[in-house]
Amino acid sequence: MPPYPDRITLIRGNHESRQITQVYGFYDECLRKYGSVNVWRYCTDIFDYLSLSALIENKIFSVHGGLSPAISTLDQIRTIDRKQEVPHDGAMCDLLWSDPEDTVDGWGLSPRGAGFLFGGSVVTSFNHANNIDYICRAHQLVMEGYKWMFRSQIVTVWSAPNYCYRCGNVAAILVLDENLDKQFRVFEAAPQESRGTPAKKPAPDYFL
Repeated sequence: MPPYPDRITLIRGNHESRQITQVYGFYDECLRKYGSVNVWRYCTDIFDYLSLSALIENKIFSVHGGLSPAISTLDQIRTIDRKQEVPHDGAMCDLLWSDPEDTVDGWGLSPRGAGFLFGGSVVTSFNHANNIDYICRAHQLVMEGYKWMFRSQIVTVWSAPNYCYRCGNVAAILVLDENLDKQFRVFEAAPQESRGTPAKKPAPDYFL
């Protein structure tokens, strides 16, 4: 259990799936460390129970990826049967795979092959319809650790420093106090000598 179970909620991302964990090494790591795939299987079974998003004090919508053309209200998210492997398309897939994009007005095709690109008008409509202040999401490497878009209506927070041991980015965590005042805690990667030899990693997922 996290140290503050009433303040920290784990939500599902696109990597919390059977297919992606086999591509990115988690499956192989479990097999190497434990000699069977059982630990991987138990973990991926638990992934199916993670929430798809979270709502903080009814004002901040937190999701791993982004929005979906199939979803206009938060109540529609609550009706999704999340206890399944992440499908290749549809609302559940979009929440975990979609990305905001400055050059898109409305909806656009995603180069990832899953989810959509969405523009500022989509974010404005969603935030207004659901009476939220802004959207907080991850899913895309940002070199400065966090990045606001569309007149501070959505923020990307990236918490993996020096992603894949080669991107050279800093990382950030967004901390909210009881008044929802924001503080971004930016940090760098730990020195290599304190972490041991890194495992070989495939290309970052923003290239998918």
